[in-house]
Amino acid sequence: MIYPDNFEQKIGIDTIRQFITEKCLSPLGEEQVTAMTFSTDYATIEKWLEQTSEFTQIIRNREDFPTNFFLDVRSSISRIEKDITVWFSEEEISDLMNSLQTINDIVTFLHSAKTDAEKSKYPALTSMADNIKVFPLIVDKANSILDKSCQVKDNASRRLADIRRDKLEATKAITRNMQTAMRDAQKAGLIGRDTQLSVRDGRMMIPVGAANKRKIKGTVHEGSGSGKTVYIEPEAVVEASNRLKGLEADERREVIKILITFTDLVRPHIAEIVHSYRFMGEIDFIRAKASFAVRINGIKPTFENKQQVEWKQAIHPLLNIQLLQQRKQAYPLDIILNQENRLLIVSGANAGGKSLCLKTVALLQYMLQCGLLIPVHESSRTGMFEHIFVDIGDGQSIENSLSTYTSHLTNMKFFVENCDSKTLILIDEFGSGTEPQIGGAIAETLLDRFNNKHSFGIITTHFQNLKHFAYETDGIINGAMLYDAERMQPLYRLSIGNPGSSFAVEVARRIGLPEDIIIDSSAKIGEDFINMDHFLQSIARDKIYWEDKRKEIDSIENQSTEKPKSNEVKSGEVTKVSSPESLIIEKGDCVRLNGQTAVGSVLEIQGKQAIVAFGMIKSTVALGRLELVSKGNR
Repeated sequence: MIYPDNFEQKIGIDTIRQFITEKCLSPLGEEQVTAMTFSTDYATIEKWLEQTSEFTQIIRNREDFPTNFFLDVRSSISRIEKDITVWFSEEEISDLMNSLQTINDIVTFLHSAKTDAEKSKYPALTSMADNIKVFPLIVDKANSILDKSCQVKDNASRRLADIRRDKLEATKAITRNMQTAMRDAQKAGLIGRDTQLSVRDGRMMIPVGAANKRKIKGTVHEGSGSGKTVYIEPEAVVEASNRLKGLEADERREVIKILITFTDLVRPHIAEIVHSYRFMGEIDFIRAKASFAVRINGIKPTFENKQQVEWKQAIHPLLNIQLLQQRKQAYPLDIILNQENRLLIVSGANAGGKSLCLKTVALLQYMLQCGLLIPVHESSRTGMFEHIFVDIGDGQSIENSLSTYTSHLTNMKFFVENCDSKTLILIDEFGSGTEPQIGGAIAETLLDRFNNKHSFGIITTHFQNLKHFAYETDGIINGAMLYDAERMQPLYRLSIGNPGSSFAVEVARRIGLPEDIIIDSSAKIGEDFINMDHFLQSIARDKIYWEDKRKEIDSIENQSTEKPKSNEVKSGEVTKVSSPESLIIEKGDCVRLNGQTAVGSVLEIQGKQAIVAFGMIKSTVALGRLELVSKGNR
């Protein structure tokens, strides 16, 4: 089940459809793009993904796949199926011949594509072609009766050859007789030497002065507007023209007879031909999906029949398409939802990428279950969900006279009543839109219900109580969109494990809000809240620092081919000497972060790290970053 009804518009699938439709070669494929739908059947999705993945190989390998004549002749076939008195036109036969030949070429291509071990190179696509019938006899017959101009050949039948030979003789006779009549009229002084013959209604005539119209044997036709000139078709020419008209009628009848014979040849195979065109449409659709996948660097990651989102370097494809036009790139996200941590609470600064994170998951998961390849790292592991529910703010609903919060609660009611362990819930700005205290309380209660039903999801929020609830509750985990406080700009990187700061005070100061307002506001919030926010900012800075440090180490390691000496830092290791104070920190001690004022309590020591509770928030911190404030009671 997908919720709400305008889900596709909310996440951008309608735009994805447009991009794929542009890659199609015919209406056969375009119709399948329109019909593309979300599936919850694992075998079906796996088949779709594998077919598309194989076709991306064909494209990337630059193989000569047949694409010349993806033509839609279904209306012509339907017409002859419904009425036995009608027949194919020459153009319809040409389209049928060329498209059937293309189907034959596709089947041949797939069956001949082998690996070195003589196995099918593209097994998923080849299995599609196994039951497709080709029609070489129909193609050969069409080719034998049509020339390159899509006209019936002279030798399509013995009778037609005779008629066209006689037509040629009749045409020559008309020309010969007309030339004789013109010479005779000129000798008799009935027309001038420079008089040119005229063609009227397909017949050749001599323009003659009205006074001489009885002096030339033939049929007199209407003259000029002034009446001074009339047009005469000489008698000998009339006889030859009439013969030609008769031969042309004979030709039409013989051509129709040939077309009917060909149509009767095709008619018994209509059902099989329609099936072959359905195959062509599927190939067109798969090819279009693969072309789009190549454009967005989409792949088929590990796909398993369970609920999970373990993505590395996931990219929002539509955003990336826009940014590439500006010679920029979207930031990749590492996103993990599994049985241990099913619900991810994402916090951080405004415009820091929280909503983008949520929409990336919604779009890529939906794409995946529609059989589309997605832009993630090849080491990613994907799964499937029976239901996807999204609540992305639309503002006020005018037609239903609903406020933003009322609309939000309506969605939450649906979520609670219908979610289960195979549901993916995606909520933007959870609990916002009303008085913060009650909004936060309702949001926390709803979060508890989602968790009790073992649902999966990503929820963005600014509420502190939800961040605390995530720390205290199994199955839920905090995450933060990292923000560079020094440069005051979002990094668009998701860090899972700790909540994020809103950086509200820093943003206010950055935009030039008077300092006295900032000071008074901070006083109203309270020192504990400000200290806690600074603590979250410190965590964010550390995340940025150590991620950058790890990249430096990886870069150095990649550039060096020497083995590390015993006293060097080995790959993947980051060591830090603990201060004397940190060596005596024990469970129950009161501590603070170096350079910070917020005091926390040590809950547990784990090697060189401590789990510390700073008010409502627990965090794992390196001992070397802690200062002892006071010893706990023993």
